[in-house]
Amino acid sequence: MTDSIRFILNGEDVALRDVHPTETLLDFLRLKRRLTGTKEGCAEGDCGACTVLVGRLVGGELVYETVNACIRFVGSLHGTHVVTVEHLAAADGTLHPVQQAMVDCHGSQCGFCTPGIVMSLYGLWMTNDNPSRPAIERALQGNLCRCTGYEPIVKAAELASRIRPSALFDPLERERQDICARLFALQTGDTIVLSKDGRRLIVPPSVATLADLLAEEPKATIVAGATDVGLWVTKQMRDLDPVIFINHLSELQSIDVSDAGITIGAGVTYARAFDTLAGEIPAFGALIDRIGGQQVRNMGTIGGNIANGSPIGDTPPALIALGAKLTLRSASGTRELPLEDYFIAYGKQDRKPGEFVESIFVPRPAANLRYAVYKISKRREEDISALCGAFLLGLNADGKVETIRIAFGGMAATPKRARAVEAALFGKPWTEATVADARTAFDEDYKPLTDWRATAEYRQLTAKNLLTRFFLETSGTPQELKRFAVEEV
Repeated sequence: MTDSIRFILNGEDVALRDVHPTETLLDFLRLKRRLTGTKEGCAEGDCGACTVLVGRLVGGELVYETVNACIRFVGSLHGTHVVTVEHLAAADGTLHPVQQAMVDCHGSQCGFCTPGIVMSLYGLWMTNDNPSRPAIERALQGNLCRCTGYEPIVKAAELASRIRPSALFDPLERERQDICARLFALQTGDTIVLSKDGRRLIVPPSVATLADLLAEEPKATIVAGATDVGLWVTKQMRDLDPVIFINHLSELQSIDVSDAGITIGAGVTYARAFDTLAGEIPAFGALIDRIGGQQVRNMGTIGGNIANGSPIGDTPPALIALGAKLTLRSASGTRELPLEDYFIAYGKQDRKPGEFVESIFVPRPAANLRYAVYKISKRREEDISALCGAFLLGLNADGKVETIRIAFGGMAATPKRARAVEAALFGKPWTEATVADARTAFDEDYKPLTDWRATAEYRQLTAKNLLTRFFLETSGTPQELKRFAVEEV
């Protein structure tokens, strides 16, 4: 076993033996290293004021991603390079092109959110030589600014993309070979076990070790991206022990595409899954773009979104409609089950002691099937769903429904199929009258709750309207769409 978490902070090698399992990167930076350019705004991964870059070796290549330091735990940093805003300027004080562009375009007013915005734009600057406006806006989804209205910030991003001096000026380009070598030296096959205040932090070197650990500690909290667990700590003040970190396990980060479908490792983040899913199933790619901001998509995993069993998780309804299957693993072996059977009741999943989600298989929709996902939220960007619905439809040669799968999140205690609605549609002609009759079946399938995101009545009506929308998008004319839109209002 190894008795320290080791990583690089800007240019400094760090080895920590005294780490609480729920200590956040933000607290470590501000309180222990006095790197106060990284700000605390929301402490829940929403505002982006705490944005930093974290680099990791992926397939031998050094990849940097923006993350929210407020919900990123120090225990997840082993073998990484953490970069804060203090590292960008040159030794003589010359600002980085991204920083200078923010000054020249008046992209900062009160300045509180500015360091996080600079880091988000820096992440974009590193990976995109000529970003489009949509690409800039996507990079800024996870950064909130109350002062500027974003236009000066967008202009700063455009200006910075045109200012590309010698790569030797950029710290991460200048140091890349050295950082790669230092990170490679940190890779070991040892299990890291640390303890502070009687609470344990464990970093296993492999999936096999993870399975053995969970056999001994079936109640351990597994942390991959921490986009949910982070809030358990920062908002609910929950005491977790032990915590097992798995975000580094490459065995859980594979994406395999075959004629049958896509197999996604449970540790694959939204950001890394995007290109594959958007290419193979475009509607799924559009959904990922609506999950959090870029920082959340860089941290959060599809496996984690499933494993925590939230009734408002975005990916389960989309995956259930596609007929996805889970592979669960434990020290005794693996087992498969349909994703829809994994969710039993609120807070209860079909996961035996010592089991964890290893992968998700997503069947490739046949060419004749039509698929759509609709997310309804108060804000379009970076918001949790009030409800999320997914539809898969296949018609026979006579225009009758021969395949229909409908699933919703936010409508029940778990993500759930609309079985009564499906039965009302199956074998019927795909027509306005059929859909109108089937709408009433939602009352059999769901009894939604009222909360601060939406009333029960709103959820029920919206679910019905989404079925109508799906019908119009798969069979209606623009004139019909306009007529129905008026009627629904």
